[in-house]
Amino acid sequence: MNNKWVLVTLFCLMGCWNIFASSTEDNISIYEPHSEAILQVQQGKLTWASPVWWGFKSDDATSSLQSAIDSGVKEVIIPNMGKPWIVRPIKLRSNQKIILLPGVIILAKKGEFKGGGDCLFSANNVENLIISGYGATLKMHKKDYQNKNEYEPAEWRTTLSLTGCKNVIVEGIRCESSGGDGIYIGATQERNLCEDVVIKDVICEDNHRQGISVISAKNLSIENCSLLNTSGTAPQAGIDFEPNGDDEQLTNITMKNCYIQGNKGAGVLVYLKKLKQTSYPVSISIINCIMKNDYDHGIAIGAVSPDGPTGKLIFKDCYIEGSQKGGIVVFDKSSKGLDIIFDNCICANTPTKQRGFPIKINQWRKSITSDIGNVLFYNCVIFDNYSRKPVEFDTVDKNCDIQKVQGTILIKGESVPIIENKTSKKVEGLFIRKVEE
Repeated sequence: MNNKWVLVTLFCLMGCWNIFASSTEDNISIYEPHSEAILQVQQGKLTWASPVWWGFKSDDATSSLQSAIDSGVKEVIIPNMGKPWIVRPIKLRSNQKIILLPGVIILAKKGEFKGGGDCLFSANNVENLIISGYGATLKMHKKDYQNKNEYEPAEWRTTLSLTGCKNVIVEGIRCESSGGDGIYIGATQERNLCEDVVIKDVICEDNHRQGISVISAKNLSIENCSLLNTSGTAPQAGIDFEPNGDDEQLTNITMKNCYIQGNKGAGVLVYLKKLKQTSYPVSISIINCIMKNDYDHGIAIGAVSPDGPTGKLIFKDCYIEGSQKGGIVVFDKSSKGLDIIFDNCICANTPTKQRGFPIKINQWRKSITSDIGNVLFYNCVIFDNYSRKPVEFDTVDKNCDIQKVQGTILIKGESVPIIENKTSKKVEGLFIRKVEE
């Protein structure tokens, strides 16, 4: 590279760093306690702060970090002190950007978080919040919380909880080893959804219940995220879309370019039992995502009664490989209401053992629905190393009707171009076509 451009680049980077490291006139270190800087914050002369100004205690930094957040500055800059920021639960505030510099670890304090809902970072009814942490980590102690001799069993000890929030961006952070979800997005009594939320470039790994739980959201974007190795308590999914009540919603949600792998449950779970026909129509698009080597199904969708929600759930350009129980299962999904669309999706070598089927459309509980259907396949592909049928229809009630399961599924490899229909009803409008290599 030209030496001139190297010097220019270094100069620009140093200039950006000085924004963090100095005030208008005086250099103020972000790495040392500074009572004068705190005074300037209180006087409104500084609009940013380092929590180190309030002191940094390596055994418990809760007070300094919470003080910086509570100070009301527009930006809180958390520096890498060479040691983790060991904290008890931290409450986030409105109208603030929190910047975690590379290498920062916010670590749950051992022996704390005894409350079943204690979260590492939580934002309740907060607006205009940005959490930016490329190269930084929020980490808890999952194995401790799973020890019944030390902790009351619970599934809500989350690394980052957003409830009743609006205008939130979370970017770049790693959410690891929680006693609940990596990220929880839900409601409060005052506000029954999160709205206008962006989650991007985030890694959620080794969490207890879910990588991400989406309970109630409007205008939610999840981009370029990795959801890995969830294990602990059901559902154990990479991501779970599951409202808690019929007044909640899943509206205008887009998930794209995400990588989901190694979860004990499904890669993507959509469970809609609580929503009703009177609920807001569902609108979820999952685009260009990879689900690989999950222990359950790559995609699982279910519990939509005849009185369930309307709307559309779309999977487009998604790839599923190596999921142990199968690629796609749609269960207890009434043919009425919600449209489920698979567009140009691929299932490869799933399930991993010969027994089973890549795609299953089933009735498991007749108490939820007496008919199944309204599932569309547009140019989806199944590649299989096993000689088996690509699609199974099965119902606990042999009189369960099957309606509006339509489209074309292309099969490659050893897959057999026959539908496994274990019901007494005909399947019309779904075509299986063998494609030569």
